[in-house]
Amino acid sequence: MSLSALIARKTRTHLPTIAMISEHGDPAADIGREEAGGQNVYVRQVGEALAELGYRVDMFTRQIDPEQPVLVQHTPRCRTIRLKAGPLHAIPRDELFAWMGEFVDSFRQFQRQEGQRYSLIHSHYWMSGWAAMQLKADQKAQLVHTYHSLGAIKYGSVDTIPQIARTRLAVERQILEQVHCVVATSPQEQDQLRALVSRRGTIEVIPCGTDLRNFRVIPKQEARRQLGLPLSEPIILYVGRFDPRKGIETLVRACSTLQNHARLMIVGGSDPEKADGLERKRIEAIVEEIGLREQTQFVGQVGHDRLPLYYAAADVCVVPSHYEPFGLVAIEAMACGTPVIASAVGGLVSTVVPEITGLLAPPRDVPAFRAAIDRVLGNRQWAQQMGEQGSLWVGEHFNWPRVATQLDSLYRSLSGSGKILELPQTSTASFL
Repeated sequence: MSLSALIARKTRTHLPTIAMISEHGDPAADIGREEAGGQNVYVRQVGEALAELGYRVDMFTRQIDPEQPVLVQHTPRCRTIRLKAGPLHAIPRDELFAWMGEFVDSFRQFQRQEGQRYSLIHSHYWMSGWAAMQLKADQKAQLVHTYHSLGAIKYGSVDTIPQIARTRLAVERQILEQVHCVVATSPQEQDQLRALVSRRGTIEVIPCGTDLRNFRVIPKQEARRQLGLPLSEPIILYVGRFDPRKGIETLVRACSTLQNHARLMIVGGSDPEKADGLERKRIEAIVEEIGLREQTQFVGQVGHDRLPLYYAAADVCVVPSHYEPFGLVAIEAMACGTPVIASAVGGLVSTVVPEITGLLAPPRDVPAFRAAIDRVLGNRQWAQQMGEQGSLWVGEHFNWPRVATQLDSLYRSLSGSGKILELPQTSTASFL
């Protein structure tokens, strides 16, 4: 029996039921779709790892399809609950806040039906944090929050500021100043919270993790054989959503003038008619324009069970994001023994060790990414060494049991401190 299982057996009768709120990041969603990315992975993996420690974990999200089951049982002690909040279809995040009052009402209705109260609520993303603060009055719960992204950073990188921006910035400040603790996933995110959101409030740094049972080293030739890929052609990999802030254009343009001929594989995608699909069409047009069509492969959505094969088959994984609070793709790739080239932003500065597990480049800097890719592809022995070091680095520092243990310590410190904050009540109408 594992150590975590022994701990769970001894302590589960004393551990509370936790509510995790992730209003748009459905923990039970298929990863790779427009609204299924790093946040979804984080919430589900943390939930399941905490359940292994003995907690009961209820993960609340918004139902977007009448065919979706309301309850999804992941493990005996961990489940996703989909709440009705607005129409049963996907709503762009910038338009979703109007339905968060109904989300809170549905949460309370579920509680009445189940006879359940939560002594701790861990919210994810700003709208979930707002919902948690509305629930505080009748829960008497400790509130923990993880941002996953910050409006102050997002709005500094887009041409058009949405109408919701003022509300989001105000709520993000209220969260930091009034919840019991904010979990930052990197020291860089902690610094940005202090510089851009508020000097007040409590912050603890606990990194993300990855599933080392799934993301593991697979021999490159074996991975390529399973995927039907050439055994000797250099392969550059991108994994993630199609979003302008993910920097795919930077990668595509960098690949157009490489010294080393290579295949570019872009994994991920969504409905062609959604924003994610529109960005894919834009990237496809750029690929056509610069003459990269023959060597570029748009793979589409890939299940997590197959994704490690793509990481293992690649010679390098590129994460060219304009900003990433943490960057799960980078540690997934490194866990599979693949060196990473990433933008020197956010949590990527902490996860990628320059010259040891990969390289960092300034965001949007096409020549810098081109030079970094050429360096890795031009020295296979060095690339292999970086891959081996990356796998060791992730295994030691970024695994979900370790993250869950750190969160467990945080939760226990809050419940044992006697610190119960009476948060000011904020009506739904004041932010609509």
